[in-house]
Amino acid sequence: MKLEQNRIDDLNLELTLAVAAEDYADSRKKKLNDYRKKADIKGFRKGMVPMGLVEKLYGQQARVDAVNDVIAEGINNFINENNLRVLGEPLPSEDTPHNDWSADGEFTFKFDIAENPQISFELSKDDEITYYTITVTEAAKNEMKDNLLRQYGSLEEGEAAKEEDFIIVDFEQGETRVEGTYVALRNVAAAARASFVGVKAGDVLDVNVNEAFENETDRASMLKVSKEELATLDPMFKMTVKNVKTFVNAPLTEETFEKIFGVKTEAEFDEKIEERIRAEYAQEADFRFSKDAKTYLLEKAGVNVAEKFLKRWIYVINDGKFTMEDIEKDWDLFIVDYKWQMVRSYLMEKYNVKIEEADLLASAKGFAAYQFAMYGMNNVPEEQLEAFAKNILSQEEQGRRILDQVENEKTFAAVREVVSLKKKKISVEKFRELN
Repeated sequence: MKLEQNRIDDLNLELTLAVAAEDYADSRKKKLNDYRKKADIKGFRKGMVPMGLVEKLYGQQARVDAVNDVIAEGINNFINENNLRVLGEPLPSEDTPHNDWSADGEFTFKFDIAENPQISFELSKDDEITYYTITVTEAAKNEMKDNLLRQYGSLEEGEAAKEEDFIIVDFEQGETRVEGTYVALRNVAAAARASFVGVKAGDVLDVNVNEAFENETDRASMLKVSKEELATLDPMFKMTVKNVKTFVNAPLTEETFEKIFGVKTEAEFDEKIEERIRAEYAQEADFRFSKDAKTYLLEKAGVNVAEKFLKRWIYVINDGKFTMEDIEKDWDLFIVDYKWQMVRSYLMEKYNVKIEEADLLASAKGFAAYQFAMYGMNNVPEEQLEAFAKNILSQEEQGRRILDQVENEKTFAAVREVVSLKKKKISVEKFRELN
């Protein structure tokens, strides 16, 4: 077999393979014998079909298979002998010659091969990346304290309704009566809300429900009719206020402190609030550092990718699942992630970053604890957290996401040890305005 390469640029080359009849003759003969052994043709015992008939039935397929084997072996040998860092896999060139498979002879093929770049760069204390320290203010502590007390609060009887309150009302229109409907004042249309604020038990109002409750789904539920029936209704209803319900924060008591943070005094409660804020800010700052560090490292590495080939390879291997337009639409995000994976692999090897099972479990437990906290469950038993975390890791997509996150975290931790951190204090408001 003759093999010629045409180097297009540093990352792309074209490989031309000329396969002569003698290159695949033995392989083709063996494949025809295999076909003969397996052929089940009426009138002949298995394995006794005349070779002429086997040739007629399977000759071309055997030729195609034999030539493909020679091509595959030739390309693999070329890649290994030249230590190519192949991107994806070789693809037939768009101008590959047409071959007539009906008879033995020489066949010519062209393949495009792309390489991933060789990544090599050094980091030192001369490399400086900004690390933000977010200032914890009294306002932030008071806001979190109020939010926690509200989260653990309760609905109680109120006097005059405020904008965050609820009212329980009856709607009447002729003989139609809808009783005991809950109305959240925050859901009342802004233009009509003023007439609801300040109402007390026993007050009666004439209400245009179409204007006061603009969301059709909510309006239908409130009046206990289908959305289709709304159009047939006169929108004017008499609304009688039966009760006012106001949301009252949980009291500053030992029971509340114990329920939220497992502490007994308000001083300990306040310490826990500050501790949580600092932890949240540190998490945000770490995330920002990882974003800035990723940008810095990508620029430092100067990764160049054979993008045209990569797009075509993605299109081919997905076999019609995506159009080229689909690939182009998300390309900017994809190519950054693709380059980052190469840079991260280089850094993990350079700084001997290892991922242990314990790292994945700890990350999954942190995610589980966050999910429980979203539902107000802050003191979940360790056994329950671990079981939930193991379940997360057992799910393919979630497990892959956790692995990617841990690899990022440990890589950035290694980078932090090598570079200089330009520490900068910033308010949370200014921090969240950063791009």
